Amino acid sequence: MAGKTDVQAFSARLEQAMAERGLKQVDLIRAAEDRGEKLGKSQLSQYVSGKTLPRSASMALLASLLGVDVDWLARGDGRAMEAFGPEATEATPPVSNASTAREPYAASATTSFPTTPSLQTDHSHAADAQPSKGSKMRQFKKSSKLDNVLYDVRGPVVDEANRMEESGTHVLKLNIGNPAPFGFRTPDEVVHDMRHQLTDCEGYSASRGLFAARKAIMQYSQIKGLPNVSVDDIYTGNGVSELINLSMSALLDSGDEILIPSPDYPLWTACAMLAGGTVVHYLCDEQSDWYPDMADIRSKVTDRTKAIVIINPNNPTGALYPREVLQEIVDIAREHQLIIFSDEIYDRLVMDGGEHVSIASLAPDLFCVTFSGLSKSHMIAGYRIGWMVLSGNKHMAEDYMLGINMLSNMRLCSNVPAQSIVQTALWGHQSVNDYIVPGGRIYEQREFVYNALCDMGGVSVVKPKAAFYIFPRLDPKKFNIQDDERFALDLLRDKKVLIVHGKGFNWETPGYFRIVYLPRIEVLEDAMVKLNDFLRYYRQ
Repeated sequence: MAGKTDVQAFSARLEQAMAERGLKQVDLIRAAEDRGEKLGKSQLSQYVSGKTLPRSASMALLASLLGVDVDWLARGDGRAMEAFGPEATEATPPVSNASTAREPYAASATTSFPTTPSLQTDHSHAADAQPSKGSKMRQFKKSSKLDNVLYDVRGPVVDEANRMEESGTHVLKLNIGNPAPFGFRTPDEVVHDMRHQLTDCEGYSASRGLFAARKAIMQYSQIKGLPNVSVDDIYTGNGVSELINLSMSALLDSGDEILIPSPDYPLWTACAMLAGGTVVHYLCDEQSDWYPDMADIRSKVTDRTKAIVIINPNNPTGALYPREVLQEIVDIAREHQLIIFSDEIYDRLVMDGGEHVSIASLAPDLFCVTFSGLSKSHMIAGYRIGWMVLSGNKHMAEDYMLGINMLSNMRLCSNVPAQSIVQTALWGHQSVNDYIVPGGRIYEQREFVYNALCDMGGVSVVKPKAAFYIFPRLDPKKFNIQDDERFALDLLRDKKVLIVHGKGFNWETPGYFRIVYLPRIEVLEDAMVKLNDFLRYYRQ
């Protein structure tokens, strides 16, 4: 049995090794977990405090994790390893116990520990500080919460496009719905009113937003038929994107499920996953104008499902859901008492005489959250102004609404100058109406791209009825597309045309991609010629 002196001597050596490497107990516990080994918190605490000696297997594990000689750590024999890294690894003797006979942790390519920090009184040399000789620089990794998060609208293909542009290559960008670079201008009245109100917008507003802005949104919501809406049910945000994140974070716990369309706008899936929820994608049917597949929705509702998301008008397909489709979604939500989240940012970009119906107007007995804003309809994406409206049966969601309010308060408020022009934008001249009728830019650009795609061999496409996106399909037998991202990269490198591949919208079937038809027709013509030429020879 080990004496008290032996235990205390071991404890001193253990603390010495940890201190020299700048390690805490929690670092060793995590390192052991990464190795698939068990090192309990209380167990390690007793070793450090000098209350007990570890068994041989645990001793070998500690020595391996610390990169020291096991005999030195156990009995003080020999010397501790001076190097911490590959040199230390080579000096470590073999471990006899099979369960711990692995390479020392210091040599791991996937994990590293902090080196002992050095104190510097001359701050001018701080930027030149380097890890001590033989030490391994600490590496910081992204959170594991991001492992399954995707946002390829601005992803690896865009990174490659940026690299090409930096080297002097011109790229035709058909990847993002940002009106300003394509010559769409903010209405003069909106710019005029913002300029005149800037001096009144220097401080924070209420967390929900300016009263005048929310009043204008409330009146717009009333015209859209949203039931049971007051000024206090409206939250302004730095674009709809911020509010999607806020609404998911306030609702979802680990294990909660939420139904999101596929294809989708990927921010919905990303925010739901970051909030800890489980995303269940329901299918939209290309053969039915990309309307949601009701049978698929029904088959995916479980007792863990909290909500359903719809994107109407849809991004990326440009679909506009008719009243009867929305009613079927309401019936399913009613049957299972689900919250309805409706992303309606494109509700004022409807063509061909179509009618946009807000789903919340059909569901006064359910709790609905409706999202909209001015980025697309008023060509002011950079102003960052969106909103969400809580409507319907608010008794179902009283606690959830407290969560929304808490998160809203935490971010203080949204962009106040942009809030100041909501009233002008919503109730002034709607210049967007000139774009979406025959002769208008968006309408004519849609017509051009749709017809050009239909004329390409092996391409099929559903004509969009709203927004400014189109989602074509490549014949799998002809092109043998197995990897969407590879297709997008090959098109970019060969023809300098940038699109977003279908999987970027959580659409698993390969061979789809989204085109933004905001550029002028002469630019679109150039892009379509290049795409057509590419498809004449491209095969995977």
